[in-house]
Amino acid sequence: MHYAWYLASLATLAVGTLALSDSATQPAASAPATAPATQADAPSFVTRLKAGQKQHIVTYGTSLTEGGAWVGHLRATLNKQFPGLATVTNSGVGAQWSTWGVENLKARVLDKHPDAVIIEFGINDAFLEYKTSLEQTRKNLESMINQILAQNPHCQIILQTMNPPVREHLERRPNVEQYYQLYRDIAKERHLLLVDHYPVWKKLLDTDPKKFDEYVPDGIHPSVTGYEKITTPTLLKALGL
Repeated sequence: MHYAWYLASLATLAVGTLALSDSATQPAASAPATAPATQADAPSFVTRLKAGQKQHIVTYGTSLTEGGAWVGHLRATLNKQFPGLATVTNSGVGAQWSTWGVENLKARVLDKHPDAVIIEFGINDAFLEYKTSLEQTRKNLESMINQILAQNPHCQIILQTMNPPVREHLERRPNVEQYYQLYRDIAKERHLLLVDHYPVWKKLLDTDPKKFDEYVPDGIHPSVTGYEKITTPTLLKALGL
């Protein structure tokens, strides 16, 4: 009797395992067919512009965004290549960092319903007086990314490292390279586009420090010429423009 029960149990288990195996090969019914699995699967905002779709791009970051000539250069390039289709909103604010970015994300980003967001706060997260650890920076950046994608899974998120600070600005940000590396790490983990300005600027600093000082006269904020020569071309190339 016990042996017969054992055989029956094995048969039931085999049928159940087969059914489970079959179901595992089927696509999940709850997964929307049109939703991208990751950012890497979603078309970029430039691709959507090329398809004739209107796009709203929000730039979000520090004074390197608020006062950065690269934002105007991006706007002019998009208006020239895709007239009437692209809107660029500059939501950067000087002297701010990623904690502020999280606190103000709704008003300055989410409420604008962007199709793409370009983020840079690394240079001020590295500012010693703000006491923002790498762990906190990661939490803040992940929070912004998650909130943006929760509102619009198709929104393209672009992370940026920026130019190196020098002289007293570097003394106040001695670990800035680690914060920029965190942006690279998160971009890789989340399949986000990274625009890595830092190595381009660092090469200029190492090979022609006099030219670097000309392009970044106060030691942290590039001049319009600096943006024209270094930051803007790097950005446009990464975006495929």
